[in-house]
Amino acid sequence: MGNMRWPVPHFHHAVAAGLFLGLLVPGAAVAWQDAPRAIPAQDAVPQEDSPENESDPPAGDALSEPAAPAEPTAAARLRAREDLDMLFAELAQPEGESWARAETDILRIWSRSGSAAMDLLYKRGESALDAGDTATALGHLTALTDHAPDFAAGWYLRSIAFYLEGDYGPALGDLEQVLRLEPRHFGALTQLGTILEELGDRRRALDAFRASLKIHPHQQDAQDAVTRIEQELQGTDA
Repeated sequence: MGNMRWPVPHFHHAVAAGLFLGLLVPGAAVAWQDAPRAIPAQDAVPQEDSPENESDPPAGDALSEPAAPAEPTAAARLRAREDLDMLFAELAQPEGESWARAETDILRIWSRSGSAAMDLLYKRGESALDAGDTATALGHLTALTDHAPDFAAGWYLRSIAFYLEGDYGPALGDLEQVLRLEPRHFGALTQLGTILEELGDRRRALDAFRASLKIHPHQQDAQDAVTRIEQELQGTDA
């Protein structure tokens, strides 16, 4: 999923400001409160060996391969982390074109939960979002975050769904979870900047976009946002 910008209803800027401080300052509290959001119920979580899994078109190689263990081994997690470290180093290089391959590989690693059933929920949520059916997407993605709370990509995708629904509080809460699990998630930082800018908190939006670009300097949307906000702030400071 790319970084998205849609007009949404107003939400008090102090909420987003508190979230941003909570994300980037260790130990700081996250100051957002929102009424509980009703999520439409979906079918039961698909089982690893369920025939339903076989009838769905495979998402890349993830579902065509034998089901991975529900809990990746410590060695597998370490290998994935080492792979990500190398890819992020390549992603941050200002020259050349190898960053695009690094970006693709990072997103591929992030999209794998270690469970075929959870990957299927992720795929269904993503497909529903692509079809514009945010209610169905929220059902699938809520099941995903409930059953795989350590899977950052599930929280990120659900934050996009909440954002598209205009529900800032839940979207910000999900972004908090993403960045708690994966502080280098440039997509979540860029999305946070987008929300903060739309709330009118341009200075903290600028901080979020800059933090994202420090990790992934090739994001054109974030680059444009930094240029735009810097120009706007120069006008107000003049």
